[in-house]
Amino acid sequence: MKLLQKISMMACVFTAFVPVAHADKFFGSSSVSLLYSDNYQIFGSRKESATVFTFENATAHNWGDTFFFIDRYQVQGGSKNPDNTYGEFAPRMSLSWLSGQDLGFGPVKDIYLATQYEFGGGAEVNNYLYGVGLGWQVPGFQYFNTNVYHVDNNTIFNTPNDWQLTVTWGLPFELSGAAFLFDGYVDYSSGVGGAQRAEMHINPQFKLDLGHFTGEPGVLFAGIEYSYWRHKYGSPFIDTENAVSALVKFHF
Repeated sequence: MKLLQKISMMACVFTAFVPVAHADKFFGSSSVSLLYSDNYQIFGSRKESATVFTFENATAHNWGDTFFFIDRYQVQGGSKNPDNTYGEFAPRMSLSWLSGQDLGFGPVKDIYLATQYEFGGGAEVNNYLYGVGLGWQVPGFQYFNTNVYHVDNNTIFNTPNDWQLTVTWGLPFELSGAAFLFDGYVDYSSGVGGAQRAEMHINPQFKLDLGHFTGEPGVLFAGIEYSYWRHKYGSPFIDTENAVSALVKFHF
């Protein structure tokens, strides 16, 4: 209940600045995904098999955009790592919309007030991120965004505050009559030295659009996800993760 209250509060505060009469919605999409890998990295050099169920929702409006996801991580076999749930809610407000002036320049389409709330996971994460985002116009890409955040960390490990750079992209393309989507994100967290190392997480997905063959493009995808995660969770005690997951994703 506390988690839902926090998400609702953040959404209400953010959207309180959006006049209903001018809140035009351009895009909205929800999806569920199923991933499996036997190479997720945990403490030290130990690996584990796990199934991950993911729900995602993305929207675009004249006042900005939102992205929400929640992962249910279920460990296979006799691992000592418990199952856990982790999620993020990331609304951004367009400063062009807020100011009434077009702030785009060159390849930059817009500037955003970027926020994010991270919750759950094995470390009982309860983090708040605040910063500035840029939406880029890149030929061929559905979207390309960069956000820089100050991170107010709140975990059971008393993680110090730091900075984070996030890059997200989506690139659709066709090859030999088949449609594909290459999308994903890169997170770089600065860390503070000592027990909290700088970390890099590169997490792309390469997917075949199965619906393209049945006249329903963009509905059902199958492919792989790759996770490269150096200093996972900022820990100096976890080897670099190199995990390839099988992936099925359904949009509705």
